Formats: sequence, C-alpha cells, structure tokens
Amino acid sequence: MKYTMKMIWDDEVCRWHCESDEAPGFLLESNSFDGLIERVRIGLPDFLIETGYSGDIHINFISERIDSVKSVAV
Repeated sequence: MKYTMKMIWDDEVCRWHCESDEAPGFLLESNSFDGLIERVRIGLPDFLIETGYSGDIHINFISERIDSVKSVAV
C-alpha cells in the first residue's frame, strides 16, 4: 500500500513533524529532516502491524517548510 507522509517544519519549535491521511494517528517529530525520515521508515511498519495491516509499504515523502522573515529598512 502507498502512504504519503507530509513532512512539515514548525518554525515556532524548530522541529519537523509528519502526518498522513492514510495512517491517522501516526505522528512523529524530529529536529532534523533526515532523522524524521528514518523514524518514519522504522515506526510506520510497526504502527501498521499494530493496526492489523500486513503487506508491502511504499512511502512518498512530501516536505513543506514555511519561514517568516522580518524585513530590514535600509
């Protein structure tokens, strides 16, 4: 089954978190993007086994990062 993981940067807490419509309730976070990908690769199969799923898992990672920047008058 294909799972789309949305990787979202939270500027307020300086951490990445993920969410997926195909795996409701599966939430992880990390201070690094690569660290979160590894956590998902390990954690998602375990989460799905607990919910009764068995089979192949294909993960599509989509990232979103929005930053706020104050303008400086020159």
